[in-house]
Amino acid sequence: MNFQDIKWTKKNYNEFLIFLKQNADLKYKSFHQKLLKNENCKLIGIRTPLLKDISKQISRGDYQSFIKYNCHSFYEEKIIHGLILGYIKNDNILTLIDDFIPYIDNWAINDIVCANLKFFKKIDINYLKKYISSSNPWEIRFGLVLLLNYYIYEDNLPFIFNICDNIKNDYYYVQMAIAWLISICYIKYPNITIKYIKQNNLNKFTFNKTISKICDSYRVSKQDKQMLKNLKVK
Repeated sequence: MNFQDIKWTKKNYNEFLIFLKQNADLKYKSFHQKLLKNENCKLIGIRTPLLKDISKQISRGDYQSFIKYNCHSFYEEKIIHGLILGYIKNDNILTLIDDFIPYIDNWAINDIVCANLKFFKKIDINYLKKYISSSNPWEIRFGLVLLLNYYIYEDNLPFIFNICDNIKNDYYYVQMAIAWLISICYIKYPNITIKYIKQNNLNKFTFNKTISKICDSYRVSKQDKQMLKNLKVK
């Protein structure tokens, strides 16, 4: 099916949902449902490469109407909406991002979409404060994952470490995003990041998860891993 030339209506959007269900991989659906750990998330069971291909096609055509008729009932609908935003050129792209964020309700939607928003490489890092200062934990994670995808450079490390120290939201997926972010900082800039790790303001859970995430990397030496493990809070 070619989605590039479709002029979207409610009727053919419903036909599109039928197409998705006909292409479901039920084994993948069962596997991915367990990973998401969200019983309220409705999956059809479409693998990410196909979702990306569909999104690229839609982005070249009448994507505005597609978004308008998108019901956002299924995980795949939300993913496609978010992925489209990474493929289009639109002067109001940041407004379109803000319109999409409320549909994020699990880590996979957040992280897959963030990894596709490459235009953020050209957005000033200070813009991300609007996400990270939110009371919505998924919006905070959105900002943190954008940081780890596009902003880990030496000059940005003070900004990043200050952000991590001052986030007070204790939602699991926020804390894990902080740990992930710092772990990538360590992998890229170990000498600078270890100084932060030794005098951070993280809570015990996030600090220990940070150490674990770093130690999970094959790019960290055995000696460094042992040193870091000795820093864990008992």
